[in-house]
Amino acid sequence: MKIHYPQWTSQDGLECSVYHDGCELVEAILVTAEICGRILSPAAAETLAGDLADFDEAVILDALARCRMELQGPLRISEILSRIRDGRPDADEAWAMMPQDELASVVWTDEMAKAWGIVMPLLEAGDTGTARKTFLEVYDKAVLEARIRHDPPRWTPSLGRDVADRERMLLDALHKRRLSPAHVAQLLPSTRISADAEEMTAQAGIKNLH
Repeated sequence: MKIHYPQWTSQDGLECSVYHDGCELVEAILVTAEICGRILSPAAAETLAGDLADFDEAVILDALARCRMELQGPLRISEILSRIRDGRPDADEAWAMMPQDELASVVWTDEMAKAWGIVMPLLEAGDTGTARKTFLEVYDKAVLEARIRHDPPRWTPSLGRDVADRERMLLDALHKRRLSPAHVAQLLPSTRISADAEEMTAQAGIKNLH
């Protein structure tokens, strides 16, 4: 459910265009900004709330709670967007998911694939430290841009040569609902679908793998 608030006029005559339960979102932004070290004006908080109005309310309130716990510095919209839980892994988790060689498979988002493509020359040169730092920076920027565009995460497989690892990765993605049953069924070896995939889909509550 998206945030769509009716108009409201306060007792002092100021209009609050994002009113909901006493301007809950505006109030949360004001409190969070103060805790993070900088007081915002109600007008600034209302503008931020309006910029975030297309996101699910619970998701934004959760992101603000994370800001209060993690952020040491001014509250900006980029700090809120970077803490939205939309199914994308955070940068460190995304880095840990990357394939270590051509044998390994990965199911990744567009942002992960983009960052990985940029750091591949660094990895091939043996500069793992710079590669990791670059990956985190590129990935975080790509995720932020995607959230500004309201793009949902899009998961796609990149399959390595190790068949067992490929199957494990695909079944894990199916269990986490990152890939559809039909997509996984096309990619799994047909001789293993009945034994492994059906058990996994039963655990995930997903039907119609075949």
